Amino acid sequence: MAVVSDWLFTSAIGIYMLAAFLYATEYVLARRPVAAGRGVPARRPMERVERMGLSMTVLGAGVHASSVVLRGLSVGRLPWGNMYEYLSAVGLAAVLTWLYVVRRHRPERVAVFVVLPVALLLFVAGNFLYTEAAELQPALRSYWIAIHVAAAVLASGVFLVSGVTSALHLVSEYRPERRVRLPQPQFLDKLAYRSGVFGFVTLTFAIISGAIWAEAAWGRFWGWDPKETVAFISWVCYAAYLHARSTSGWRTRRASWVNIVGLVIVLFNLFFVNLVAVGLHSYAGVQ
Repeated sequence: MAVVSDWLFTSAIGIYMLAAFLYATEYVLARRPVAAGRGVPARRPMERVERMGLSMTVLGAGVHASSVVLRGLSVGRLPWGNMYEYLSAVGLAAVLTWLYVVRRHRPERVAVFVVLPVALLLFVAGNFLYTEAAELQPALRSYWIAIHVAAAVLASGVFLVSGVTSALHLVSEYRPERRVRLPQPQFLDKLAYRSGVFGFVTLTFAIISGAIWAEAAWGRFWGWDPKETVAFISWVCYAAYLHARSTSGWRTRRASWVNIVGLVIVLFNLFFVNLVAVGLHSYAGVQ
């Protein structure tokens, strides 16, 4: 099952790359619809390409989810016990979040900026951080891994979508000519804010559950370990973003910059703290 999981993981990367290519083609060639006869908007010539990209994204998510499930079944545990597995789970969370956004809001010409980073993230995980399927380290053998780490995975995936959307909002604000292809700035700002709220609540739960687990495992709720410290900094940054977003004068551009900084901190915590810093949370599994 571990071998099949690896095959499915590699296949998911290829499918996401193909989906990103289709989305990029639709983004580059698409234009605003022009009025057709009898006041009915003409259908965009690249609409079929966009639908194909969405279908490939759904297929990729299915293959990716199968890879994650088989990875867990192969060793009889939850499949996020090392850096490779964690990044795979974060990528899946980001894709599922995006598919939910597509179902609810139907954003146009934005998907390439979400699917492509996910594909690159998985490429890095599979080629540079791959770890053979094995038992969990003793410190991770707790039911809290199903609560704390799952919340952290979901928060990271949602923040990826929120941060990318804020970046697109800034592009749409600063580069009016890009509005021909991107959704309206107000829509992008609202989408980033709503996903940011969900991510912030999930991150808060992850930090609280992590503190409870730390007390049970190490005899203290908080010890300013590098992972804990950077997680707290990211929490403060996202709290500042939500506050700035609701404050007069900060609702658009400056609030979006704060959200992007939050995503940078999350990525810093994901890579630098896990791979370089030494602390109690050094469970990357990278040799």
